[in-house]
Amino acid sequence: MPSYPPARAVVAAVSFLVLLSSSQAGAAEPPDVGFTHKDWELACDNTRTCRAAGYQSESDERAVSVLLTRKAGPRQVVTAELQIGSYDEAEGGPSRAGPTAMKVNGRALGNVAVDKGTMIGRLSAAQTDALVEALTQTGTVTWSNKGGSWTLSGAGATAVLLKMDDFQGRVGTPGALVRKGAKSEDSVLPAVPAPVIVAAPVPAPTGKSVLPRAALVALLPELRKDFEEDTCTGLAKAAKVEEELQVERLSPARLLVSTTCWTGAYNMGSAYWVINAKPPYSPQLVTDKASDYDDGTIVAAQKGRGLGDCWSHEEWVWDGTRFVQSLSETTGMCRLVAAGGAWRLPTFVSTVRKAKRAGG
Repeated sequence: MPSYPPARAVVAAVSFLVLLSSSQAGAAEPPDVGFTHKDWELACDNTRTCRAAGYQSESDERAVSVLLTRKAGPRQVVTAELQIGSYDEAEGGPSRAGPTAMKVNGRALGNVAVDKGTMIGRLSAAQTDALVEALTQTGTVTWSNKGGSWTLSGAGATAVLLKMDDFQGRVGTPGALVRKGAKSEDSVLPAVPAPVIVAAPVPAPTGKSVLPRAALVALLPELRKDFEEDTCTGLAKAAKVEEELQVERLSPARLLVSTTCWTGAYNMGSAYWVINAKPPYSPQLVTDKASDYDDGTIVAAQKGRGLGDCWSHEEWVWDGTRFVQSLSETTGMCRLVAAGGAWRLPTFVSTVRKAKRAGG
């Protein structure tokens, strides 16, 4: 049976953990991995690209975050981005942007150009190397400008970077971030191509009823089979079936049915099924946590908490036969870095292409 997210979703912190050995990570389609330890977190996706994000300590009110990104494969470098907290614009706003001095253990390492629109700046290769070294040796990393100063927490960084190395098969190689060794770089696991999803065209909504009331009433018992009794509110009141069930046409033979299933303090979730246009309907549940549907794509966007500084996001694309998951990501920890979340930390990515229409 489907499970329902709690009112305070923890998925925005990427809190799930998958322990992988090198042999498991060597599979043709590696599973995603997420790992959180203290003030750092890791998200590796199905292409084996890994992203590690660190934040200020929880007791520090001056929000800051760093994102380290490394693609899979031998001799791939780490790139680093800095984000100055902008959630509370009243405490500085654009004055926090501009040239921002970086120091490691009090040693000046030049400036990072922080964009006033995004509050993000890219570190140079030298700054990135110094940052990684400090994180793995309990060093102190700070940034400052006319808007204030910010200190990055190193708590949890070593464990997260080691997990990144392990997932990408770098442990014991010269390119490892934590446990370097003489093992050949060519032993590092290669990148895996993102799956390609061909999105099928769907008819434009006509505003007319796709299924008559009698058909909706007949469909209800089949939809209820996916839920325990009264756990999906939109399926509980047959008398209002025309209001509770929404139907969209996907193709001449297939329809999309949806209804609101649950609501929380700051989130809601709708269930979506693909059904046959005529009996037997044979409904197939896609998800029960969706928030929107448009032009062949189902989206699930959920806040990690009411402040809206952390989110989870998933998408499914209609390929003409079924809805295929195309994206799964979060925006990182709930640390008041930015409204809408600090980063995009995917654990599943794909390439979506539109199908060619007949005669096109």
